[in-house]
Amino acid sequence: MARLRARQQGIDRAAALRQLLREGAEGYVLSLLAGGRLSLSRAAELLDCSTVEVHRLAAERGIRLSGDAGDYAHARDSLARSERP
Repeated sequence: MARLRARQQGIDRAAALRQLLREGAEGYVLSLLAGGRLSLSRAAELLDCSTVEVHRLAAERGIRLSGDAGDYAHARDSLARSERP
C-alpha cells in the first residue's frame, strides 16, 4: 500500500508510510472520541493539534461530535478576551 501511495503521489516510500500511519492514528483517536472513550482535549493532545482541528478532521471523516469547530473557536476567543487585563 505504501508503495502504491508513493508512486501515485510522487513521494518516497518513507513519506507514504508516515502519511498512512498518521491517517490511521487520526481515525483511531477520532473513533475513541466519538465513542466517548476520550475527551476532546486529550484527542487534540494525542494528535498534536487544536480542538478546532480535531473537529475539522472529524467532519472530513463524517464523524459528528458534540458541538462543532465554530462553537469551540467562539469559546476559545471568549476565554482569551476574558483573560486580558
